[in-house]
Order: sequence, then C-alpha cells, then structure tokens
Amino acid sequence: MMSFIFMMLFIIPLCFLSNFFTIIQFIYLLMFMIFFTKLLLSNFFTIISYLYGCDYISYFMIMLSLWIIMLMMMASNKSIYYFYGDVFSLVILLLLFSLFLTFSSMNILIFYIFFEVSLIPTLMLILGWGYQPERIQAGIYMFMYTLLGSLPMMISLFYINNYINSLDFSFMMFINNYYVYICTIFVFLIKFPMYFIHLWLPKAHVEAPISGSMILAGVMLKLGGYGLIRFMKIYINIGLKLNFTFLVVSLFGGFIISLICLRQEDMKSLIAYSSVAHMGLALAGLMSMNIWGFSGAFIMMISHGLCSSGLFCLANISYERTHSRSMYLNKGLLNLMPSMSLLWFLLCSSNMAAPPSLNLVGEILLINSIVFFSWFTMISISFISFFSGVYSLYLYSQTQHGSMNQGLFSFSLGNIREYLLLILHWFPLNIIFLMSDLLI
Repeated sequence: MMSFIFMMLFIIPLCFLSNFFTIIQFIYLLMFMIFFTKLLLSNFFTIISYLYGCDYISYFMIMLSLWIIMLMMMASNKSIYYFYGDVFSLVILLLLFSLFLTFSSMNILIFYIFFEVSLIPTLMLILGWGYQPERIQAGIYMFMYTLLGSLPMMISLFYINNYINSLDFSFMMFINNYYVYICTIFVFLIKFPMYFIHLWLPKAHVEAPISGSMILAGVMLKLGGYGLIRFMKIYINIGLKLNFTFLVVSLFGGFIISLICLRQEDMKSLIAYSSVAHMGLALAGLMSMNIWGFSGAFIMMISHGLCSSGLFCLANISYERTHSRSMYLNKGLLNLMPSMSLLWFLLCSSNMAAPPSLNLVGEILLINSIVFFSWFTMISISFISFFSGVYSLYLYSQTQHGSMNQGLFSFSLGNIREYLLLILHWFPLNIIFLMSDLLI
C-alpha cells in the first residue's frame, strides 16, 4: 500500500512541468496495471502496511478509481491546454490520493477523514472548471449536504470508540442503538444518494466539467455504497427492524426519478437522474440484508461507474460540437457522427441493463434479493426496470435521430482520443460480464 502512496506523492512535481500531461496519464495506467496484478480476492485485509490494507471490496473500488482517474485525464484536453493545466492535474492527483486512502483504510476515523477530504478536490473541480455561473450554487449544495450529513457520523464514531474501545474495522461488534445507526449511515445515504436527499447530485453533475461529472458518477457515489457495505455488519440487528423503510423509500424514489428522467431536456441532467434511479435499486439491494443483494449492489456500483461515466463523456463530446446540452439542439447526430452513434447505442443499451453488460448481472441479483425480501416490491421494481429502458431509448433516439440542427457551421467526426476514451469505458463493462462468476 505504501508503494502506491509514494508513487502518488512523486507525481506531484510532474504536475507542474509543461507537456507532462500524457506521461502522468501513463503513470496512472501503470499504477492500475501494477494494482491489477495483485488480484486480491480475499475476504480479509491483506497487503497491510501501517493502517492501510486491502480486501476484495477495496480492491475493486481502488481499481475503479484508478481507471476513471486515468480516463478523466484523457477526457479533459480542453481544461489542460487552456485553463491552468498544472493546477488541474494537481487537483485530480489529490482526488485520487484521498479516494485511495478512503478505500484502503482499516480504521474508521481515517476512513471518515479521507471521506471528507475527497470532497474538497471535487468542489475545486466544480468551482474552478465548471461552465455556468450556477456552478457556485451547485458546489455549495454538494458541500453543505455532505458536510451537514457527516457531522452526526462523527458523533457516532465517538460513541463506537467509547463502546468498543477501538475504531478498527476488524474489531467491530454488534451495536444495538437506533440513534447511532441513523447517525452513522445518514452521510452514506446522502452520498449514495437516496431519494429525498438527492437534490445536490443533478445540480453538481450539470454544472461540473466533464472530469467532475466522470469522477462524481464513477467513484464519488460509490463512497456511500462502500461505507454502507462496511458498516452494515455492525448494525445487523437494527437493520432487520429498520431497513424496510429505507428499502421502500429508495424503490419508490427510483420509480419517481425514472419518470422525472422522461421530461428532461438537458442530456447531462437526464444521465444524472438515471444515476439516482440505478443507485436507488442498489441501495434497496443493500438494505434487503442478504448476500444476493450485497453482491448485486456491489456489481451495480462498478458497472454504473463505468457506464454513467461513459455517457457523460458522450454528452460532453456533443456539447463541445454544438455548444449546447439541450436535446432539441443535439438532434440528428447520426448524420454527422455515424461512428459515435454506435458508441451511443452501446452505452445506452448498457445503461438499461441489456446483455452483455455488467449492469444485467447486477440487476438480476438485485431483483432476486429485493423480491425475496417482499413480494410487494415487485411493482416498483418492474416499473424501474421498464422505465430504465424507456429513458435510455429516449436519450438515444432524441439525440441520434430527427432533423439536424441547421445552425451548425462546421463539424468534426470525432478524433482518436475520443473513440479510445469511449471504448475504454465500454470494453471493461462488457468483458467483466464474462468473468462475473469471479465477482459473485
């Protein structure tokens, strides 16, 4: 673990050298390859150094973080060459550093500290490289939601420390206190985000630059799921009594958000709301407290990270051409960028959990787990699954078909970097499908 931490520390001087952007990208890829070779499929913490270690949940989350960070660098060509490229590289490095330490920490306090630290680089991305003046409001929304949600958790950490005399994940015991349970998981529900406390997410996504949207969709939402996975085992007894409320709210919310998706006219906004719907299903799976739900939510987190990030890239590629995110102005792209339409189709079909995407595996496991919890959940689940297909097709058909915007003066079919970026999103999403038995 320390080797990776030192590797990140030694990238800091490279951020300030001119034209080292591609080299930093390759270093991230190298880190991914080195981490991949460790192949940690252990239930217990291994490769421990100091207070950092890795089990299979951390392993996949760190891999996802490294992969998305590398693709963020690839997607952000504009930011690099025009606006403070060196600071941008540094902010992304800080973000990776905080995410790496969050996922690999074995102590709850350190986990909590870096969970909060990861908020700062994201806020800097939104405020510094966002597009509209509303980015300030979006940044403050995100900051205040997470900060106010995390204060009760800090109090609950003091209680846990007093009760168990340790804050190590390995020494956790069952705790039967309803208030502590609510205080602990509230911040994760905001991050995940659960319906009713999701309002910061669409704002943050729409105002963020492409790199901000990618990291928010790809990794930041997964912090909430990761926290729930880690803490759920302490609160099993309370969870059996209370969790049905969260399950009902997240399923109902998923259905309502799916309907909201259908009346979005902003591409980024639609993709952001679809994230809330997918994560609602994953949250319901976690709250059903069985192994199918756990596996399904875990797989859904990884697959959604790749798929949603890829869709944001596509929306940004269209935005760079037409200078608008409106679906009414981004029509008939099939005539202009036929090769890009294939990637639109592949990622939209993955978003609605069509085979052979990893989303399908996650959704099958989640549906099994939630229906096993109660038969009545069938109604919401069937609506969520149906509407996820509807809004994915709506997004695809609205942007690709129809008459072309006559205001366009000139157009580029897309360059190699953009196609590579999208293929690197889609390829792992469908290749891991073939190895899904490993994940389960």
